[in-house]
Amino acid sequence: MCPKRQIKSTNPNYVSLIRLLEKKSRENNAAIWVAVAERLSQPKSKRVSANVSKINRHTKENEEVVVPGKVLGSGMMSHPVTVAALDFSDEARSKIIGAKGKCLTLLEVLEANPKGVNLRIIR
Repeated sequence: MCPKRQIKSTNPNYVSLIRLLEKKSRENNAAIWVAVAERLSQPKSKRVSANVSKINRHTKENEEVVVPGKVLGSGMMSHPVTVAALDFSDEARSKIIGAKGKCLTLLEVLEANPKGVNLRIIR
């Protein structure tokens, strides 16, 4: 068994989330969760932030996406999408919900879809 990868984050919530994602990835043979964990373990300055407009451009109606970072409110949402992210700005949350979409935490999506089926990562 190889030693645990060093995580630069000092936030204990992020560290436990990253470890949980890695564990669920091994248990369910789901590569998407280890990919999300790798992106979350990067320094905060390199962590992903996606605008609502980017999510709108790269998704179809009723699609489920994961953003391993924060969702920001710039742009418009024209169709319902389920978005799972580390955090949402207030404006982004209101635009996604206003388009009949859903805003979920990474833990909620991990529990609902442990195999990561039909999920895409938006970076």
